[in-house]
This record gives sequence, structure tokens and C-alpha cells, in this order.
Amino acid sequence: MPGGPVLVASDLDRTLIYSAAALALTMPDARAPRLLCVEVHESRPLSYLTETAARLLTDLADAAVFVPATTRTRKQYQRISLPGPQPAYAICANGGHLLVDGVTDRDWHASVQARLAEECAPLDEVREHLLTTADPVWVRKHRTAEDLFAYLVVERELLPEEWVKELAAWAGPRGWTVSLQGRKIYAVPKPLTKSAALREVARRTGARLTLAAGDSLLDADLLRAADRGWRPGHGELADDGWRAPNVTALPERGVLAGERIVREFLGAARRGSAPGLVP
Repeated sequence: MPGGPVLVASDLDRTLIYSAAALALTMPDARAPRLLCVEVHESRPLSYLTETAARLLTDLADAAVFVPATTRTRKQYQRISLPGPQPAYAICANGGHLLVDGVTDRDWHASVQARLAEECAPLDEVREHLLTTADPVWVRKHRTAEDLFAYLVVERELLPEEWVKELAAWAGPRGWTVSLQGRKIYAVPKPLTKSAALREVARRTGARLTLAAGDSLLDADLLRAADRGWRPGHGELADDGWRAPNVTALPERGVLAGERIVREFLGAARRGSAPGLVP
């Protein structure tokens, strides 16, 4: 809408923030970027971004409405302490929960639950299929998230590639999608999307421009829904060579990709139109 704000919706893990294993610090140690820890779990540092990205993210809060858009549960999201003010909106559980000033919007959640009940096989059916077909040799954990979707934590080097393809073929006709991200295999209802929640936030804020970033199959709908989007040079979308007319595929990988994405967000938000780098 003319005169409305710029809305920036970004995936978190392996897009903006990175575990130690995902940092991809391939440069000599003396040239590695300074890092800021933004998540502690069980008294251990867990997720990082560069100090430059932290500064840019703080600046972004002055130029746009920044909306974290994550597949994490609300509890997992609340472990993260990003630089800058607390976002007024956050998308959790892949769109199943819309947080407003840190509190779940119950009307939004109820509308999501109603749509899932109408269009998808029930979670219990999918969970049972995972329990009976996944091999304990390579499965480490079975989990459900917010009573909305299920995922497995696996030993990636032992995981048969064919099993993931078979799971996707089974889940598709039942209204579910499958995504492999690092050591996690997600089974998520197709209508459970970040893009639906993004559209709702855009409606509420009257956004004139929407920007987005993400690295996984579960981010594809978010990227397509935005006016402009970016994906890093790593992750599920990069591995598949996924592209869309409004999405820029960046060459950077790891935590430096996160820094580049925030830089692109800030440049586009300040211009209010096309993407690009800021000095």
C-alpha cells in the first residue's frame, strides 16, 4: 500500500543465524569474522551471527518491520535473543503460530487448525507412519511440534536417500510435504505455510513492499510470496538449484551468507524497491 512500511520476513536457522557446525568458516583463522552468540541452550552457546550482521540487523529495525519466520516452536524461538528491539510480529511453527508482541494470536491459530483438519491427513497418521517405517539404526529422536507437524532427528550419514523420497511420495497425496534440513526430516501439512502468515502481517501493517529470505524447501512459499527474496548458496533450495523470478541466489555460504542477506534487506528497505548492497 502507498505509504505503508517495508516488511522483512526471514527464516532464522541457516539463513540469519548459524550453529557452530553450519558457520562454514573456510577462510584462515586470522581472517574469520567476529561472531555474536544469539542463542544459549542448556547453558551452552548454540547459534551465532557475525557482529557486522548484528549491527545491520539493528539498523534494519529502523528501516522496516522485521518479522522472524521460523519452523521452530514458540519455545525454541524464545531462546533466541536477536540484536535490536523485540519484533512486533513473529511467525513460528512454520506459520502455525503468529506472535504479536510475543503473544500467540489465538484467532490466527484457530483458523490454521481448522484448515488443516479440513485439508490434510491427521498428524497421528503421519506420526505413526514415521514410527513404523524409520529405522532405529539412523533415527535418534521422534518429535512433534506444537501438535501441528512431526520431525525426526537422524544420523545423516546413515540415512538412506531412498527413504526420504519414499516418505515424500507417501505424504504428498495426504496433503503433507517433506523437507530434509541438516539432521532433521520434517513432515509438514501443505497448508501450514510461512507465506500465509506473511500475508496476514502484510495486511495488518499495510506493507507497501515485502522482502524475504530462506534456505529450505519450507521457505520456498515464503520467497515466492514476497516482492523480492534471497536464498544463500547452501541449503536445500541451493542443493536443488531452486530459483524463482523474484529471488536472488547468493553465492555466499554459511554465516557470511547471513550477513549478506541482512545487508541486502537493509539496502532494499532504504530504497523501498530493488535489492542491492549498502556501503
